[in-house]
Amino acid sequence: MSWIILVIAGVLEAVWAVALGRSEGFSKPVPTIVFGAGLIGSMAGLAWAMRDLPTGTAYAVWVGIGAALTVAWGMLTGAEPVSVIRLLLVAGIVGCVIGLKLTS
Repeated sequence: MSWIILVIAGVLEAVWAVALGRSEGFSKPVPTIVFGAGLIGSMAGLAWAMRDLPTGTAYAVWVGIGAALTVAWGMLTGAEPVSVIRLLLVAGIVGCVIGLKLTS
């Protein structure tokens, strides 16, 4: 169950990261509210998962999921460039996250 919560928390990390960028310094209310809700949910999920998982593993997986999804979202929406190298690097992050799960 901790792994499922951790994955959800990682997804919420990507949500708050994207919302933070769209809030324009907290000047736009809707992205600011999404940022706050995503941040609270993400941190709560990370904290819950860390009750059962080692801190380093949980944190690395949380950051990896959030980073990979944030970059992927940017590429899908056209906000960030797409290239073979970038796709391979994001795949590397995903591979490392899977590796941490498999070796836990």
